[in-house]
Amino acid sequence: MSLFKDKTLLITGGTGSFGNAVLNRFLKTDIGEIRVFSRDEKKQDDMRHDFQAKMPEYADKIKFYIGDVRNLNSVKNAMHGVDYIFHAAALKQVPSCEFFPMEAVQTNVIGTDNVLTAAIDEGVECVICLSTDKAAYPINAMGISKALEERVAVAKSRTTNKTKICCTRYGNVMCSRGSVIPLWIDQIKNGQPITITEGSMTRFIMSLDEAVDLVVFAFEHGENGDILVQKAPACTIKTQAEAVSEIFGGDKDKIKVIGIRHGEKMYETLLTNEECLSAVDMGDFYRVPADTRDLNYDNYFSNGSEERVKLSEFDSNNTTLLDVEQVKEKILKLEYIQDEIKKMKQGK
Repeated sequence: MSLFKDKTLLITGGTGSFGNAVLNRFLKTDIGEIRVFSRDEKKQDDMRHDFQAKMPEYADKIKFYIGDVRNLNSVKNAMHGVDYIFHAAALKQVPSCEFFPMEAVQTNVIGTDNVLTAAIDEGVECVICLSTDKAAYPINAMGISKALEERVAVAKSRTTNKTKICCTRYGNVMCSRGSVIPLWIDQIKNGQPITITEGSMTRFIMSLDEAVDLVVFAFEHGENGDILVQKAPACTIKTQAEAVSEIFGGDKDKIKVIGIRHGEKMYETLLTNEECLSAVDMGDFYRVPADTRDLNYDNYFSNGSEERVKLSEFDSNNTTLLDVEQVKEKILKLEYIQDEIKKMKQGK
Protein backbone atom coordinates (compact mmCIF):
# COMPACT_ATOMS: atom_id res chain seq x y z
CA MET A 1 0.00 0.00 0.00
CA SER A 2 1.48 3.38 -1.00
CA LEU A 3 1.44 6.50 1.15
CA PHE A 4 -0.91 8.06 -1.39
CA LYS A 5 -3.49 5.24 -1.43
CA ASP A 6 -7.00 6.75 -1.54
CA LYS A 7 -5.57 10.16 -0.60
CA THR A 8 -6.42 13.54 -2.12
CA LEU A 9 -3.48 15.57 -3.46
CA LEU A 10 -3.78 19.26 -4.38
CA ILE A 11 -1.23 20.82 -6.76
CA THR A 12 -1.16 24.61 -6.82
CA GLY A 13 -0.04 25.95 -10.18
CA GLY A 14 -0.99 22.48 -11.34
CA THR A 15 -1.20 23.20 -15.08
CA GLY A 16 2.55 23.88 -15.27
CA SER A 17 5.34 21.50 -16.18
CA PHE A 18 5.63 20.17 -12.64
CA GLY A 19 1.90 19.52 -12.35
CA ASN A 20 1.89 17.58 -15.61
CA ALA A 21 4.85 15.51 -14.42
CA VAL A 22 3.06 14.68 -11.15
CA LEU A 23 -0.07 13.61 -13.02
CA ASN A 24 1.96 11.39 -15.32
CA ARG A 25 3.68 9.84 -12.29
CA PHE A 26 0.70 9.40 -9.93
CA LEU A 27 -2.48 9.15 -11.96
CA LYS A 28 -2.17 5.42 -12.65
CA THR A 29 -1.39 4.61 -9.00
CA ASP A 30 -3.79 3.95 -6.13
CA ILE A 31 -4.09 7.66 -5.32
CA GLY A 32 -7.69 8.70 -4.71
CA GLU A 33 -7.89 12.17 -6.30
CA ILE A 34 -5.59 14.85 -7.71
CA ARG A 35 -6.82 18.43 -7.65
CA VAL A 36 -5.31 20.88 -10.12
CA PHE A 37 -5.54 24.43 -8.80
CA SER A 38 -4.64 27.33 -11.09
CA ARG A 39 -5.99 30.58 -12.51
CA ASP A 40 -5.83 29.77 -16.24
CA GLU A 41 -9.00 28.07 -17.49
CA LYS A 42 -7.54 27.53 -20.98
CA LYS A 43 -4.57 25.55 -19.63
CA GLN A 44 -6.93 23.56 -17.43
CA ASP A 45 -9.14 22.74 -20.40
CA ASP A 46 -6.11 21.68 -22.46
CA MET A 47 -4.89 19.47 -19.61
CA ARG A 48 -8.35 17.95 -19.16
CA HIS A 49 -8.58 16.95 -22.84
CA ASP A 50 -4.97 15.75 -22.90
CA PHE A 51 -5.38 13.33 -20.01
CA GLN A 52 -8.83 12.22 -21.16
CA ALA A 53 -7.17 11.20 -24.42
CA LYS A 54 -4.06 9.48 -23.07
CA MET A 55 -5.37 8.06 -19.76
CA PRO A 56 -9.15 7.75 -20.22
CA GLU A 57 -9.57 5.13 -17.50
CA TYR A 58 -7.87 7.36 -14.90
CA ALA A 59 -8.82 10.87 -16.01
CA ASP A 60 -11.83 11.03 -13.69
CA LYS A 61 -9.38 11.15 -10.76
CA ILE A 62 -8.41 14.70 -11.82
CA LYS A 63 -10.51 17.57 -10.48
CA PHE A 64 -9.93 21.12 -11.68
CA TYR A 65 -10.27 24.21 -9.50
CA ILE A 66 -10.09 27.76 -10.83
CA GLY A 67 -8.53 30.11 -8.32
CA ASP A 68 -5.50 32.17 -7.38
CA VAL A 69 -3.11 31.62 -4.48
CA ARG A 70 -3.21 35.39 -3.97
CA ASN A 71 -6.82 34.98 -2.79
CA LEU A 72 -7.12 33.13 0.52
CA ASN A 73 -10.80 32.29 0.03
CA SER A 74 -10.26 30.70 -3.38
CA VAL A 75 -7.49 28.55 -1.91
CA LYS A 76 -9.70 27.49 0.99
CA ASN A 77 -12.52 26.58 -1.40
CA ALA A 78 -10.26 24.02 -3.10
CA MET A 79 -8.86 22.54 0.10
CA HIS A 80 -11.78 20.77 1.77
CA GLY A 81 -10.88 17.10 2.19
CA VAL A 82 -7.31 17.52 0.91
CA ASP A 83 -4.66 15.30 2.52
CA TYR A 84 -1.47 16.53 0.83
CA ILE A 85 -0.38 19.63 -1.11
CA PHE A 86 2.43 20.20 -3.59
CA HIS A 87 2.70 24.00 -3.74
CA ALA A 88 4.15 24.82 -7.16
CA ALA A 89 2.36 28.09 -8.01
CA ALA A 90 4.94 30.82 -8.53
CA LEU A 91 6.30 33.56 -10.71
CA LYS A 92 9.60 32.05 -11.87
CA GLN A 93 10.98 34.21 -14.69
CA VAL A 94 13.92 36.30 -13.47
CA PRO A 95 13.50 39.27 -15.89
CA SER A 96 9.73 39.65 -15.38
CA CYS A 97 10.14 39.57 -11.61
CA GLU A 98 12.84 42.25 -11.89
CA PHE A 99 10.42 44.59 -13.67
CA PHE A 100 7.42 43.67 -11.52
CA PRO A 101 8.81 42.73 -8.10
CA MET A 102 5.53 43.34 -6.23
CA GLU A 103 3.84 40.78 -8.49
CA ALA A 104 6.49 38.27 -7.36
CA VAL A 105 5.77 39.19 -3.74
CA GLN A 106 2.02 38.78 -4.24
CA THR A 107 2.36 35.27 -5.71
CA ASN A 108 5.50 33.83 -4.19
CA VAL A 109 5.30 35.27 -0.68
CA ILE A 110 1.67 36.18 0.10
CA GLY A 111 0.41 33.30 -2.04
CA THR A 112 2.51 30.84 -0.05
CA ASP A 113 1.26 32.29 3.22
CA ASN A 114 -2.32 31.87 1.97
CA VAL A 115 -1.75 28.24 0.97
CA LEU A 116 -0.16 27.38 4.32
CA THR A 117 -2.78 29.28 6.35
CA ALA A 118 -5.58 27.43 4.55
CA ALA A 119 -3.77 24.09 4.86
CA ILE A 120 -3.35 24.45 8.61
CA ASP A 121 -6.97 25.58 9.02
CA GLU A 122 -8.22 22.60 6.98
CA GLY A 123 -6.03 20.07 8.77
CA VAL A 124 -3.99 19.07 5.71
CA GLU A 125 -1.41 16.44 6.68
CA CYS A 126 1.57 17.63 4.62
CA VAL A 127 2.54 20.57 2.38
CA ILE A 128 5.66 20.56 0.20
CA CYS A 129 6.62 24.03 -1.09
CA LEU A 130 8.75 24.14 -4.23
CA SER A 131 11.64 26.59 -4.08
CA THR A 132 14.70 27.31 -6.21
CA ASP A 133 18.47 27.60 -6.07
CA LYS A 134 17.96 31.33 -6.64
CA ALA A 135 16.65 31.56 -3.06
CA ALA A 136 20.17 30.90 -1.75
CA TYR A 137 22.22 34.12 -1.66
CA PRO A 138 19.47 35.85 -3.67
CA ILE A 139 20.41 38.82 -5.84
CA ASN A 140 17.26 39.21 -7.94
CA ALA A 141 13.60 39.82 -7.16
CA MET A 142 12.58 36.27 -8.06
CA GLY A 143 15.22 34.75 -5.77
CA ILE A 144 14.45 37.19 -2.95
CA SER A 145 10.73 36.41 -3.14
CA LYS A 146 11.43 32.65 -3.12
CA ALA A 147 13.80 33.08 -0.17
CA LEU A 148 10.97 34.82 1.66
CA GLU A 149 8.67 31.96 0.64
CA GLU A 150 11.06 29.58 2.40
CA ARG A 151 11.12 31.81 5.51
CA VAL A 152 7.31 31.93 5.53
CA ALA A 153 7.17 28.13 5.30
CA VAL A 154 9.67 27.64 8.14
CA ALA A 155 7.87 30.22 10.30
CA LYS A 156 4.49 28.57 9.65
CA SER A 157 5.96 25.17 10.53
CA ARG A 158 6.60 26.45 14.06
CA THR A 159 2.87 27.12 14.55
CA THR A 160 1.56 23.62 13.86
CA ASN A 161 2.20 20.05 14.91
CA LYS A 162 -0.55 18.62 12.71
CA THR A 163 0.49 19.91 9.27
CA LYS A 164 4.01 19.00 8.16
CA ILE A 165 5.51 21.80 6.07
CA CYS A 166 8.72 21.32 4.06
CA CYS A 167 10.48 23.12 1.21
CA THR A 168 12.38 21.62 -1.68
CA ARG A 169 15.10 23.66 -3.37
CA TYR A 170 16.37 22.65 -6.79
CA GLY A 171 18.04 24.04 -9.90
CA ASN A 172 17.02 24.49 -13.52
CA VAL A 173 14.52 21.92 -14.75
CA MET A 174 15.31 21.07 -18.36
CA CYS A 175 12.49 21.64 -20.87
CA SER A 176 10.10 23.02 -18.28
CA ARG A 177 7.79 25.78 -19.47
CA GLY A 178 9.75 28.97 -20.16
CA SER A 179 13.14 27.25 -19.97
CA VAL A 180 15.92 27.76 -22.49
CA ILE A 181 16.16 24.41 -24.33
CA PRO A 182 12.79 24.74 -26.14
CA LEU A 183 13.87 28.24 -27.22
CA TRP A 184 17.14 26.88 -28.64
CA ILE A 185 15.31 24.12 -30.52
CA ASP A 186 13.01 26.70 -32.12
CA GLN A 187 16.01 28.83 -33.07
CA ILE A 188 17.68 25.86 -34.76
CA LYS A 189 14.47 24.94 -36.62
CA ASN A 190 14.18 28.52 -37.88
CA GLY A 191 17.79 28.61 -39.08
CA GLN A 192 18.81 31.10 -36.43
CA PRO A 193 21.91 30.95 -34.22
CA ILE A 194 21.43 29.74 -30.65
CA THR A 195 21.58 32.69 -28.25
CA ILE A 196 23.16 32.41 -24.80
CA THR A 197 23.71 35.07 -22.17
CA GLU A 198 27.23 34.10 -21.00
CA GLY A 199 28.88 30.82 -21.94
CA SER A 200 30.90 30.36 -18.75
CA MET A 201 27.84 30.58 -16.48
CA THR A 202 27.16 27.33 -14.66
CA ARG A 203 23.70 26.00 -13.85
CA PHE A 204 22.39 22.93 -12.05
CA ILE A 205 20.40 20.73 -14.41
CA MET A 206 17.74 18.17 -13.65
CA SER A 207 14.74 16.58 -15.31
CA LEU A 208 11.10 17.00 -14.35
CA ASP A 209 11.11 13.42 -13.09
CA GLU A 210 14.02 14.27 -10.79
CA ALA A 211 12.11 17.33 -9.55
CA VAL A 212 9.18 15.06 -8.67
CA ASP A 213 11.61 12.61 -7.02
CA LEU A 214 12.86 15.40 -4.74
CA VAL A 215 9.33 16.40 -3.73
CA VAL A 216 8.40 12.78 -3.00
CA PHE A 217 11.62 12.36 -0.97
CA ALA A 218 10.73 15.45 1.06
CA PHE A 219 7.22 14.09 1.55
CA GLU A 220 8.52 10.75 2.81
CA HIS A 221 11.63 11.78 4.75
CA GLY A 222 11.31 15.47 5.58
CA GLU A 223 10.46 16.77 9.02
CA ASN A 224 8.42 19.83 9.86
CA GLY A 225 10.26 22.98 8.75
CA ASP A 226 12.92 21.21 6.69
CA ILE A 227 14.46 22.46 3.46
CA LEU A 228 15.46 19.51 1.23
CA VAL A 229 18.12 19.85 -1.45
CA GLN A 230 19.05 17.37 -4.19
CA LYS A 231 22.70 16.89 -5.13
CA ALA A 232 22.32 17.77 -8.79
CA PRO A 233 25.08 17.97 -11.41
CA ALA A 234 25.71 21.13 -13.40
CA CYS A 235 27.22 22.35 -16.65
CA THR A 236 28.15 25.60 -18.32
CA ILE A 237 25.57 27.32 -20.49
CA LYS A 238 27.91 26.90 -23.46
CA THR A 239 28.17 23.15 -22.85
CA GLN A 240 24.38 22.84 -22.71
CA ALA A 241 23.96 24.89 -25.89
CA GLU A 242 26.55 22.78 -27.73
CA ALA A 243 24.78 19.59 -26.62
CA VAL A 244 21.44 20.83 -27.98
CA SER A 245 23.16 21.93 -31.21
CA GLU A 246 24.65 18.48 -31.74
CA ILE A 247 21.32 16.76 -31.12
CA PHE A 248 19.28 18.98 -33.45
CA GLY A 249 21.83 19.82 -36.13
CA GLY A 250 22.61 23.39 -35.15
CA ASP A 251 25.91 25.13 -35.85
CA LYS A 252 28.00 25.22 -32.66
CA ASP A 253 30.33 27.78 -34.21
CA LYS A 254 27.47 30.27 -34.56
CA ILE A 255 26.33 30.27 -30.94
CA LYS A 256 25.70 33.94 -30.17
CA VAL A 257 26.49 35.55 -26.80
CA ILE A 258 23.93 38.28 -26.06
CA GLY A 259 24.98 39.29 -22.55
CA ILE A 260 23.74 38.76 -19.00
CA ARG A 261 20.07 39.53 -18.38
CA HIS A 262 18.60 41.53 -15.49
CA GLY A 263 19.42 39.88 -12.17
CA GLU A 264 21.34 36.85 -13.46
CA LYS A 265 24.09 35.12 -11.48
CA MET A 266 27.25 33.55 -12.87
CA TYR A 267 26.59 30.45 -10.78
CA GLU A 268 23.82 29.17 -8.51
CA THR A 269 23.91 27.86 -4.93
CA LEU A 270 21.74 25.09 -3.49
CA LEU A 271 23.23 24.97 0.01
CA THR A 272 24.80 28.03 1.64
CA ASN A 273 27.77 28.04 3.99
CA GLU A 274 25.47 29.24 6.77
CA GLU A 275 23.08 26.32 6.19
CA CYS A 276 26.02 23.93 6.42
CA LEU A 277 26.05 24.65 10.18
CA SER A 278 23.08 22.33 10.59
CA ALA A 279 22.73 20.49 7.25
CA VAL A 280 22.43 16.71 7.28
CA ASP A 281 23.98 14.71 4.43
CA MET A 282 21.40 12.09 3.35
CA GLY A 283 23.27 10.56 0.43
CA ASP A 284 21.72 12.02 -2.72
CA PHE A 285 20.12 14.83 -0.73
CA TYR A 286 20.85 17.43 1.94
CA ARG A 287 18.38 18.19 4.72
CA VAL A 288 18.42 21.60 6.40
CA PRO A 289 16.39 21.39 9.64
CA ALA A 290 14.42 24.39 10.85
CA ASP A 291 15.92 26.60 13.54
CA THR A 292 13.52 25.90 16.40
CA ARG A 293 14.84 28.54 18.80
CA ASP A 294 12.34 31.08 20.06
CA LEU A 295 12.64 34.85 20.48
CA ASN A 296 14.54 34.60 23.77
CA TYR A 297 17.38 36.83 22.66
CA ASP A 298 19.55 36.04 25.67
CA ASN A 299 20.17 32.59 24.23
CA TYR A 300 21.48 34.08 20.99
CA PHE A 301 24.13 36.08 22.87
CA SER A 302 25.14 33.64 25.59
CA ASN A 303 24.57 30.21 24.05
CA GLY A 304 26.02 30.15 20.55
CA SER A 305 27.08 26.98 18.77
CA GLU A 306 30.72 25.88 18.92
CA GLU A 307 30.22 22.99 16.51
CA ARG A 308 30.15 23.25 12.75
CA VAL A 309 29.17 20.52 10.37
CA LYS A 310 32.06 19.89 7.99
CA LEU A 311 30.18 20.69 4.81
CA SER A 312 30.87 23.56 2.46
CA GLU A 313 28.65 25.61 0.18
CA PHE A 314 27.11 23.43 -2.52
CA ASP A 315 26.97 25.38 -5.78
CA SER A 316 27.02 24.87 -9.53
CA ASN A 317 30.77 25.49 -9.65
CA ASN A 318 31.80 22.84 -7.11
CA THR A 319 29.33 20.08 -7.97
CA THR A 320 29.94 17.49 -10.70
CA LEU A 321 30.36 19.42 -13.99
CA LEU A 322 29.11 17.52 -17.02
CA ASP A 323 30.74 17.66 -20.46
CA VAL A 324 28.89 17.87 -23.79
CA GLU A 325 28.47 14.10 -24.17
CA GLN A 326 27.19 13.71 -20.62
CA VAL A 327 24.72 16.57 -21.08
CA LYS A 328 23.54 15.04 -24.37
CA GLU A 329 22.96 11.72 -22.62
CA LYS A 330 20.88 13.45 -19.96
CA ILE A 331 18.90 15.55 -22.45
CA LEU A 332 18.14 12.61 -24.75
CA LYS A 333 16.28 10.85 -21.93
CA LEU A 334 13.67 13.62 -21.79
CA GLU A 335 10.27 12.88 -23.31
CA TYR A 336 10.07 16.42 -24.68
CA ILE A 337 13.34 15.95 -26.57
CA GLN A 338 12.27 12.55 -27.91
CA ASP A 339 9.04 14.09 -29.21
CA GLU A 340 10.93 16.97 -30.85
CA ILE A 341 13.32 14.55 -32.55
CA LYS A 342 10.34 12.61 -33.95
CA LYS A 343 8.82 15.84 -35.28
CA MET A 344 12.12 16.76 -36.91
CA LYS A 345 12.35 13.38 -38.65
CA GLN A 346 8.78 13.80 -39.86
CA GLY A 347 9.62 17.21 -41.25
CA LYS A 348 7.37 19.11 -38.88
